Amino acid sequence: YNPETVSTDYDECDKLYFEELTFERVLDIYEFENPLGIIVSMGGQIPNNLAMRLHNSKVKILGTSPLNIDNAENRHKFSQMLDELKIDQPEWKELTNLEEAKEFSNKVEYPVLIRPSYVLSGAAMNVVWDDESLEKYLQKAVEINKEFPVVISKFIENAKEIEVDAVASNGKVIIYAMSEHIENAGVHSGDATIVLPAQKLYIETIRRVKKITKKIAEKLKITGPFNIQYIATKNSIKVIECNLRASRSFPFCSKIYKKNMIDLATQSIMGKELKEFERSLFDVDYVGVKAPQFSFSRLKGADPTLGVEMASTGEVACFGHELNEAFLKSMISVGFKIPFRGILLSTGSLNQKVKLLKSIQKLVSLGYKLYGTPGTTKFLSENNIDCSILNWPLSKEEPNITDYLSSRKIDLVINIPKNNERNELENDYMIRRMSVDYGVPLITNVQVAKQMADALEFSSNNELEIMSWDEY
Repeated sequence: YNPETVSTDYDECDKLYFEELTFERVLDIYEFENPLGIIVSMGGQIPNNLAMRLHNSKVKILGTSPLNIDNAENRHKFSQMLDELKIDQPEWKELTNLEEAKEFSNKVEYPVLIRPSYVLSGAAMNVVWDDESLEKYLQKAVEINKEFPVVISKFIENAKEIEVDAVASNGKVIIYAMSEHIENAGVHSGDATIVLPAQKLYIETIRRVKKITKKIAEKLKITGPFNIQYIATKNSIKVIECNLRASRSFPFCSKIYKKNMIDLATQSIMGKELKEFERSLFDVDYVGVKAPQFSFSRLKGADPTLGVEMASTGEVACFGHELNEAFLKSMISVGFKIPFRGILLSTGSLNQKVKLLKSIQKLVSLGYKLYGTPGTTKFLSENNIDCSILNWPLSKEEPNITDYLSSRKIDLVINIPKNNERNELENDYMIRRMSVDYGVPLITNVQVAKQMADALEFSSNNELEIMSWDEY
């Protein structure tokens, strides 16, 4: 800020403020102000996208080299680097033409993940289940960024997602925070329910993630903030991606560990020598859970499901002395209401039904009245669980889900989408959409449904303790 150069014409200031952040605008400011350099790692995806163009225009970039930002952001270069380092990743191939893409997808067996380079919030990223969808989504991905390659990789189902938010100085990790998603991999990290410190990781998984994080930081000579996403199946660890910038989780991690990670990142970028943070990041007496906030009620007709492209419009983090307490507090904070009347169950495929069985038994033991779609009711009755059948919205038969939702006889809906099955999709969508429109809490993920059953069981025997941040 320089009072001699800033316009006092507020309309002109507003115009500048709302103007899109472009390469030309940044260059204008840089030439006018003549600063020591530019920091591109604190403003999300757009500054990262500008890094190489600014570098090629002889602009001084502070922190991690733009060449290494490109090595991380360019899907092809990053995947090649992981192969050179012998770091495991899902099988991948750079898109050259549709036929090769189909051949690869059938070879590794669907589902596959389409991953464009240099995109914000998973834009045009999609999980694809067949040749027809592959063609449709590849076209969208190529359109979104013609300059950089699109990579197709094997999508690993039923895997846990782990995130590391960290600060490094000249390739050495100074501080890190390792969190886990409650949802399995396949939900964008901005939409996921995140737990820190991680509660359900194997010690060997933690050790391997730390080792790989250090190898990547050293190879990319990272100076400043970064975020790496992993998937884990038992102790098999694979890298999804690395972002050489501050992620949306940085404030959350800083609050949990009471260490200002952005402050440390800025000191690192400005060349200050920093000591490695030695205290174990798992040595805390509480848990933090960050829950996403959605605005589906304001988006007429939108399907309120989660995927690899981000849909949330905010988030709330809460503390608790254990996972269930923190989880329930964070869910209540984003608008979830604890049910006390009835719960509607539409539990997806047979595999998903089996996974939810024990959690549904918990709901019965808590005294909830259960309603189910025809397939779910049949499955539960075969497993000696009392559940009243409600007919699909489109069937018009009585008793009908539409009537029960509109008359508020149901105050929680658990509707698990069927991934690539085409039957019943319209009915499932109608259930989800009506839940949102009538203001009924909706859960569409198996892992969140299981965690919610555990949390409701916890709350039946425990009060949610209200404490301020500095009391923890």
